[in-house]
Amino acid sequence: MVQSIDKAHYTTTELDRLAQDLNRDGICVIRGLFDKKLIEEWAQAFEKLFRERQNQLGGLAPREVARYYLTFPWVLPFANELVFANPTILGILDRVFFQEYVMVQLGADIPVQGSDYQEIHRDFRPLFSDQIVTPLYALAVNFPLVEVTEENGPFQMARGTHFLSRDEGLAKIASGEIPMESFYMQSGDAIIRSPLALHRGSPNRTYQPRPMVVMGYVMHWLHTAKVDLTVPRDYYESLPEKLRQLLRCQVVEQLPKEKVETYINFKY
Repeated sequence: MVQSIDKAHYTTTELDRLAQDLNRDGICVIRGLFDKKLIEEWAQAFEKLFRERQNQLGGLAPREVARYYLTFPWVLPFANELVFANPTILGILDRVFFQEYVMVQLGADIPVQGSDYQEIHRDFRPLFSDQIVTPLYALAVNFPLVEVTEENGPFQMARGTHFLSRDEGLAKIASGEIPMESFYMQSGDAIIRSPLALHRGSPNRTYQPRPMVVMGYVMHWLHTAKVDLTVPRDYYESLPEKLRQLLRCQVVEQLPKEKVETYINFKY
């Protein structure tokens, strides 16, 4: 397994800037965060897992036409504290979250050939109403397992719409005042984004699936019924206490052989 993966070595000033970008725009882009060998390991393991889930009833959650979501099992290479507790990622989260936070999700969004533009949506409901602007209380960390190009379905988002009501954000997008921006990514790049910012997936016109890993982090008090982490006891107990506290998870003696996806309704 690749060990040296945090390539970026961001300074305190750079972490401050990324946190400012995230608060202002609802997204920040971290270039070259992970070693490409790590991404290759994940990509190979994903390919095998995706084929298995395709042949399993309920093994993939639908995300509109020719687009899927799956939860990663907490095994190597996916179970890696140098990824989910990456110092650069946590350095940014520490600057944005005002209280203790936990990781609640490890999965992938996968458009395949035949996918279309998703409906513009949010991943979370507003905390109170969308007339009340709140600090960031939930964040998604995304990194692709292949290069993201115009052809294979880049993630698209409208910057700053996490501050707006849904109707106001959609109106500004429709008028062209706020563009839907495509985020092209190289192997090893990552983004951190607010799930309240209006976004969508775009069509994958290639033969290859475009897996985008999603790691979800939320303030410790937020209820997240749709996503879950199930972690083997031997791995969980091998972690230092600080990392155990980072994971909101079910600890089991042995992982189930099959996973039935329950995260079906994903748009707000």
